[in-house]
Amino acid sequence: MAPQSRQRQSAPAGEELEIALTAPDRAARRTRRELYQQLRDAIRAGRLAPGLRMPASRRLAQRLKVSRNTITAVYELLASEGLLVTRPGAGGFVASTTAAAAKAKPPSAADMAGRIRPIWREGWRPTAFPKALPYPFVVGTPDVAHFPFDLWRKIASRATRNHGRSPDRGPPEGDLGLREGIAGHLSFARGIACRAEDIVVTSGAQQAFDLLARVLVHRPGVVVAVEDPGYPPARLAFAAAGATVVGVPVDDEGLVVEALPDNAEIVYVTPSHQFPLGVPLSPARRQALLAFARRAGAVVIEDDYDAEFRFDGRPLEALQTLDASGQVVYVGTFAKSLFPELKLGYVMTPEWLRDALRTAKLLGGLSPLIAQQTLAAFIAEGHLARHIRRMRRIYAERRQALLEVMGSDANRWLRPYPSAAGLHLALDLPAAFGADRLLAAAADLGVGAYPAAQYAVGQGRCNAVILGYGMLGAEPVRRGAEALLRAADRAAGGA
Repeated sequence: MAPQSRQRQSAPAGEELEIALTAPDRAARRTRRELYQQLRDAIRAGRLAPGLRMPASRRLAQRLKVSRNTITAVYELLASEGLLVTRPGAGGFVASTTAAAAKAKPPSAADMAGRIRPIWREGWRPTAFPKALPYPFVVGTPDVAHFPFDLWRKIASRATRNHGRSPDRGPPEGDLGLREGIAGHLSFARGIACRAEDIVVTSGAQQAFDLLARVLVHRPGVVVAVEDPGYPPARLAFAAAGATVVGVPVDDEGLVVEALPDNAEIVYVTPSHQFPLGVPLSPARRQALLAFARRAGAVVIEDDYDAEFRFDGRPLEALQTLDASGQVVYVGTFAKSLFPELKLGYVMTPEWLRDALRTAKLLGGLSPLIAQQTLAAFIAEGHLARHIRRMRRIYAERRQALLEVMGSDANRWLRPYPSAAGLHLALDLPAAFGADRLLAAAADLGVGAYPAAQYAVGQGRCNAVILGYGMLGAEPVRRGAEALLRAADRAAGGA
């Protein structure tokens, strides 16, 4: 019975398909594509019934005056998409499910978006300035105009030639020369004793957080304590891995350690220059945090994102240096000291974490080897240290200009948070007006800044604004800060 049924639905010899097919007189590839589209549309619309046997490729080719290879290629493409099925000795048939699929109502964009985890639908976006402003106090961006790109290109060209002689991708933990350079840099710049084998190179700090989240969030609901306000991309990495993220308040001494939840298994902290308020974690709080980690068996992730740029006093020791129990994981990046597009960072790992992190790095994607080797030479030849010294002087001038304006008699409203490092400054606002009102008045005067509330966890409130001075020269910083004070007077007057 089945063969007779097929025969009734086949295209008998000498008859044509009941649809009009045209073969344009064009290049073979274009003809093949257009014939495929015609047949595909006819099948999906149900004009070619399920189970219908298609004409032999030779006969259809003769009818359309095209090559048999063209028809064969079209049939094969339709079969690869499940629109045709072939039966040995019988030919090709329209798939039986295509008509039902064609009639089925496709899901809406909203239905499909429902498949996305809420954390990614909601996401996080920093506040965008409403328009091009003459005084944009952009946070998190260094001044790349002073970077020696000509020198970098020469070193990169040399690394490219060397790579061509031995096109090896290198180990997952990163190029040995770069890891040696990072270890030396940490010893010189931060007083951290480590070896090349302690370092895992990453494609920026964010990959470091993603890798650590994959490895350390060992079950759903692991409690991760983060600063509030704090750095959103880091906490999103842990939340995406299934952790429960809990915000812990920050004051003028940094993270309030006594507010840490007792069941926290991971604590993420920026102790040298808290993001975004800029305060350093006080020595007493550092000891208290390490004591908490020992008591709770917690891992502390130390994000030292811009500690190279310290302007006042002796640098505070890194938590990693103070840690005697191997519970601090140190994360660094070259995004601030060099340029963000380099996309290279690193993790200094305790021995117990090293192999797992290397495995995660292998699966998470290797960092570009030529960029690694270029940076290794840049460090080894002393260029990194020279560039940081130069930029420290430049940023110090900008920071001083900002502090002078904030310390003037014209400032009646804005209190700088205590900060001695980094490329941004936070200003605490009075209860008389909020950040939104100040920033609206500031934008009218050409000043762009950020509300600290955008970095808060959940609905936490922080009445402060953040000013980045990495991209503005000293004089624009001064003029922009003076305009911000005028905006504060306006905001207070409208309270």
